[in-house]
Amino acid sequence: MLNTCFTDNSVNAVSPFISQHIDSWHRILLDKHDSTTEWSAPVDFGEEVDHLVFDIMGDLSFGTSFNIKEPGDNPLREVPHNIAQYLKFYYPPRGLDRLVELITPRPVQQFNDFVYDSVTKRLELYRKQEDIPEDKRRQDMFYFLCKAQDPSTGQPAYTEDELRAEASLFIIAGSDTTTASLASIFWYLTRAPRCYQKLVDELERTFRVAEDVTYGPKLLSCTYLRACIDEGMRLVPPGPCEPPREVLAGGLNVMNDYYPEGTIVGTAPWCDSRNEEVYGDPGVFRPERWIVSEAAGVTKEMVAEIRTNFHPFLTGPGSCAGRHIAMAEILLVVARTLLRFDLRKAPGSTLGEGSPELGWGARDRRQFQVIDAYVSLKQGPEVQYRKRVSPQAKSG
Repeated sequence: MLNTCFTDNSVNAVSPFISQHIDSWHRILLDKHDSTTEWSAPVDFGEEVDHLVFDIMGDLSFGTSFNIKEPGDNPLREVPHNIAQYLKFYYPPRGLDRLVELITPRPVQQFNDFVYDSVTKRLELYRKQEDIPEDKRRQDMFYFLCKAQDPSTGQPAYTEDELRAEASLFIIAGSDTTTASLASIFWYLTRAPRCYQKLVDELERTFRVAEDVTYGPKLLSCTYLRACIDEGMRLVPPGPCEPPREVLAGGLNVMNDYYPEGTIVGTAPWCDSRNEEVYGDPGVFRPERWIVSEAAGVTKEMVAEIRTNFHPFLTGPGSCAGRHIAMAEILLVVARTLLRFDLRKAPGSTLGEGSPELGWGARDRRQFQVIDAYVSLKQGPEVQYRKRVSPQAKSG
């Protein structure tokens, strides 16, 4: 049912809201450091992106920003961190839901109260706008959920309680997964100068200034941008662990192994993305693997094989309903940010890197390290930034 709400029309409707938040975030960063020659102090860009994405998700879910990216005190600024701690605690247990509810941290309870109040206000707005022309209404994700109908009955697809549950899911799952993807992309790009410059060159050939970047054919034509995004999401899948799936009637054969009906199976995207038989050099950040190129020795068949293996938003009936909006958000954030700022890894920073002390599976310094809590939890990248001077301004 959710897939019927998140169509191309919904992506086109919400993309201006996304761009407005990105521009506001950039102004805040520039207020902190407006130099075109000196680098800023090191910042945890993952945390900065956290604030941006959390505000976007609040706005897109039910029409109100949390404003945690804005300067000044805000009690909600800790909510993304508290949700991360909550997920780490909640994810491992099975069958302990009622116990978990009793010991839910107070900040998470406050967040739940905030979601409840915000949904109530958004429902009031939706009902007030029912009699005005559709193009005059606020068309955020909540609007499309309210508008959705059950095709078998013609009645509203969601009850009020279900709308509250979906809104909470958008904020928690949508913000954490998108943030992890963006943090990974920026982490790898700032450690790969050749890839970084190649991407900036493509963006500058396509757009005059950051303000020209809108969601549409020109942005979607940036093949190297999409390759960098896919490569970052391959190395750090939004959900690294295996999504459980139940084998249906008749059982299932996988590579000569039989699984009877009712068996719970799953494949972890984090492991799948490191399959040497598919990727050859799975531990290397190499966006070119996604682009057919005779000169680089990348054939159509090679790209097709990795595309078949690549499912960052899962696949089938259980795939992420908001994947198109998430991808639009990632495209806009990366493109607009790299046209407005120069970024570099903070000298000497190891935040997010693997280390021998971290133990098995986390020793590789080339890999951005994440914690599996159903979504990918992370620290970093630690970067420095400065205001970018466009080629047009330089030549002028």
